[in-house]
Amino acid sequence: MSKLSPSLKALINAPFARPGQAPAPPRIKEIYQRIAQEARNNNYGERPWLTLTAAATFTLNSPASLQILHSIASSPPSTTTPLAAAELIREIGLKCISFNGIPRSINCLNSFRASLPEPATAPWVADLATAPTRGIDEANLAEARQRGRALWQSVYTPLHDKLEAKLATAHPDLPVHILQSHYGPLLSDPEAPSGGVARLGRSLTSVIAIACLRAQTGVGPQVLSHVFGLRKAVEQGAHAAEGEAEAEGIARLASDEGCEWILKSVDSIAEAIGGSFASGGGRESKL
Repeated sequence: MSKLSPSLKALINAPFARPGQAPAPPRIKEIYQRIAQEARNNNYGERPWLTLTAAATFTLNSPASLQILHSIASSPPSTTTPLAAAELIREIGLKCISFNGIPRSINCLNSFRASLPEPATAPWVADLATAPTRGIDEANLAEARQRGRALWQSVYTPLHDKLEAKLATAHPDLPVHILQSHYGPLLSDPEAPSGGVARLGRSLTSVIAIACLRAQTGVGPQVLSHVFGLRKAVEQGAHAAEGEAEAEGIARLASDEGCEWILKSVDSIAEAIGGSFASGGGRESKL
């Protein structure tokens, strides 16, 4: 393979292009701890605050911050085990692909996995899932498509058909790709995840969408759509599948106050981390 010229390599790695991942800022631990405490004070639950913080952190491309987040999420007063926290963060990172693209999830997931301790010092690491759960074949293709269609309708009802038609006018394969490559195989959970893979559920998937899109900036209509998507999950009773305690927290999270808290929490993370989606000029919620 031919070698790249020094000037080309220098241009690829030019500082203004922000080619590297964002480091963990000094304040990020404090910000995560504050968000966690606010979630507990408002009875939003443990998984919702971890979901929004991890999704924002993946979006802002800071795997070093994910390592800090995992430590906070699996330490008292949290009741989440290190294994459960790691699996949840990995699943969040996977679903972030639908909102951020593949590269950030690849880089952050690789770095996050490498940051975990060796099984010799932390035996739980050996129990991390290794078997895939989203493979598509002739036997499950129809079921995956049905899941995707159901999730699409749940998020966008009563405008789901109108939106699909509008996307098709932009490009005939746009709704095909969105539904058959994202909503079906990725964003909707497999019926029976196995091998320890975390299951996020309908409501927390909407929280991921809100957090990713808010951290990106420039996609206000999509943020609005997924705020409504979170509310619809509660109105449709989808949150009840997460268990009574978490369902109650998600119902509170879907309120005006809860959604404002999600957005402001993401803003505080984005302001601290920066990253190539953030302007770096300071962000303040004005609702």
